[in-house]
Amino acid sequence: MKPVISSIEIENRVVVAKYRRLMVGAKVVLVEKASGQQLSETITRVASPVPVGALRIRLPDAVKPGTYFLKAFNGHGVAAAQSADFEIG
Repeated sequence: MKPVISSIEIENRVVVAKYRRLMVGAKVVLVEKASGQQLSETITRVASPVPVGALRIRLPDAVKPGTYFLKAFNGHGVAAAQSADFEIG
């Protein structure tokens, strides 16, 4: 079964995303949709050995308003999942 990033919520410049089937060590990064640029200062790793959970990404002040999505990479650096687009205001 394919990994999934779902249920994106943003509050006080913190993105909370629920995931399923992402393995420990997976890397998740915020991507600006318009440019496709991965924002390296937003990288987080899945630390839980349980493949279901939630992760939190605090948005630095440098993140401007726009449309973004989260992209997950497995331990080998291969794209594993992508969230739906969401707006940061």
